[in-house]
Amino acid sequence: MIFYSNWRSLAAYRVRVALTLKDIAHQVQAIDMLGGEHLQPAFRAVNPQAVLPALKLDDGRVLFQSMAIVEYLDEIAPAPALLPSDAAGRARVRGLALIHAADTHPLLVPKVRQHLTQDQGLNEEALQKWLARALHSGLQAIEAQLSSSPDTGLYCHGDQVTLADICLASHLLAFMFFKLDASAYPTAVAINQRLQALPAFAASHPLQQPGAPR
Repeated sequence: MIFYSNWRSLAAYRVRVALTLKDIAHQVQAIDMLGGEHLQPAFRAVNPQAVLPALKLDDGRVLFQSMAIVEYLDEIAPAPALLPSDAAGRARVRGLALIHAADTHPLLVPKVRQHLTQDQGLNEEALQKWLARALHSGLQAIEAQLSSSPDTGLYCHGDQVTLADICLASHLLAFMFFKLDASAYPTAVAINQRLQALPAFAASHPLQQPGAPR
């Protein structure tokens, strides 16, 4: 497998954690997003959407979209399972994950930020307010679900890491990148602290990847 990634990409981070948790052998192909490598014909031939991540399988097929890739990995390498065995549990985990991956993260991506500043005329202060509002709204929703449910355990769903935890960690990385305060969300913060103590999450942290600032 070839994993097309960038150290700062939150979507790539989600796949990186899953690959590491499951100890799946792969090669990493770092893509220079700041330099526009993802927009060049060579990468568009891999993923016509020109976004990260992408995962090229050994037979040459390419998977795209982080959530689809993570669920693929969970199917080909079932242990440790990232989704519960029961239907209601799977729905809850996917719901928690999608608050980040579907409702929040799409508002933060570079092409949206570029549109807001270049096409809509937002200055830096207004852009930061937009990003903060999106991130706080998402984490407020996640916190409300986590703090009110008996299904919450050491992690988002019980005492085993699931897809919801990968997405929670991704959400709080965005808080770090944009220098936001998450102290109003104690349940989410406590779970994330436990996640970051796990070797797979520590090794997958963006600042531990090639190309990251030291």
